[in-house]
Amino acid sequence: MTVGRSPFLRPRPVDDPAVRLIGFHHAGGSAAVYYPFVRHLPADWDLLLLDLPGRGRRATAPQLDDMAEVVETVVADVLPWADDDAPFALFGHSMGAVVALETARALEALGRYPVWTGVSGRVAPRHPGVGAVPLHTLDDPALLDVMLELGGMPEGVTEAPDFLERFLRTVRADLKAVDNYRPAPGRTPLNSPLTVFGGTQDAWAPASAMHMWRRETGARFSQKFFPGGHFYFLDSGFPALTDQVIGQVEAFLDLADDAQVA
Repeated sequence: MTVGRSPFLRPRPVDDPAVRLIGFHHAGGSAAVYYPFVRHLPADWDLLLLDLPGRGRRATAPQLDDMAEVVETVVADVLPWADDDAPFALFGHSMGAVVALETARALEALGRYPVWTGVSGRVAPRHPGVGAVPLHTLDDPALLDVMLELGGMPEGVTEAPDFLERFLRTVRADLKAVDNYRPAPGRTPLNSPLTVFGGTQDAWAPASAMHMWRRETGARFSQKFFPGGHFYFLDSGFPALTDQVIGQVEAFLDLADDAQVA
């Protein structure tokens, strides 16, 4: 299905899965952040975790700082996996939420419909945002302070100057893509269901603002919140998030099956 080195981390390949779950990481992150999903997913689910250029399995590839280019790249990566009999679902956190949404939209335009899309830790595209200035314009010390406050940083990143420099370069490119992202005016909403996830103490994606994602789908919409901040799901939070993802996807699979029978 793929040629050469795959951009996906696939912890437990399932050749004939009941569901294929595709994950998109946060700014400055990599596919590895979602690895714990595999411990809690059903045995017949296939998990594909995508590395964007510039990190992980694509560490030598040039980084992208434009969301349109990011989405174009991701759609090309995902398309072969959306072209078989297995239902597929998309999930993204923070920057990955934008990537998941726009990838779902692009795939639907090609006639490939995800059974479900989950977005997490990010205000809706039409929300004005939280920060006073675009994060990618901050100098290195200020940007590092923001990243440390948000959490989810690689262990020991501040103790290795070369690694820290590369990390800040990567996160700055990702944040530039997010900061300059603007949804196309007058676009139609998704045809597939959408669920929003977040942390109740996440100042960058306040629970009170997440209802604005409702505009992004013409199908069913729901919201799920967990105790914690921006990276509410890390460590002990993964089982609860995974349970909710499984429940959401299976509910919409059942609805799709009922519709086919009817």
